[in-house]
Amino acid sequence: MPRFFIDDVPNGVSVNITGEDAHHITRVLRMKAGEMLTLCDSRGNDYICELESSEKNNVTCKILKTIPSVGEPSVDITIYMALPKGDKMDFIVQKAVELGAKRIVPFIAKRSVSRPDEKSLYKKCDRWRKIAKEAAMQSERGAVPQVSDVLNYKQAVDEAGEHELAIFLYENEKETSIHSVLEDKIFSSVAIMIGPEGGFADEEVNTAIQGKMQSVSLGSRILRCETAPIAALSIVMYESGSF
Repeated sequence: MPRFFIDDVPNGVSVNITGEDAHHITRVLRMKAGEMLTLCDSRGNDYICELESSEKNNVTCKILKTIPSVGEPSVDITIYMALPKGDKMDFIVQKAVELGAKRIVPFIAKRSVSRPDEKSLYKKCDRWRKIAKEAAMQSERGAVPQVSDVLNYKQAVDEAGEHELAIFLYENEKETSIHSVLEDKIFSSVAIMIGPEGGFADEEVNTAIQGKMQSVSLGSRILRCETAPIAALSIVMYESGSF
């Protein structure tokens, strides 16, 4: 059943949808009166609706019943991702949303090859937010995960360190595995920080540890920067029982 997000909790039995979502319903999906769709208010509620009428930029839906959203995990996970080259961030955002991340925070590390100007960053963030929304609809999330503005490294470390558990993925970590940090522990918020293609500089590692982050290893194999967040997020979701 097609799924769309609405900004507010409905006050009555009908909901009007406008803009891009209305265009998608009428022009892309070509839905007609009488067909069913799900609306989500990002506050824990799904509304099973029947399409009543549709025009190019305005769709009216009748609410048939309200049920709890079940697509949100029990743990809040934020991915702090150093800007990768090319369109790798598109993939990372899409898969992170599908797997259950609540928020994605891009940042610029010392070895980040990608260093777009302010105008390009605005366009990229706007695209990543659209990807996040599309992935949330496809994966039946109960809310659209946030993609924040790009931070500098120190800002990212300071923010990540405020989480209940802050994980720093470091390829040269030899003693502490991600499993050992997560095993048999109860946690409600987790930050996962991943470096760029060239890895973290030594001073960045020191900054992260001083910033209350736990350096961990994902194992003996070196993963690509676009693979590491997916692997780490999957492990955290599994250990928290949120799959």
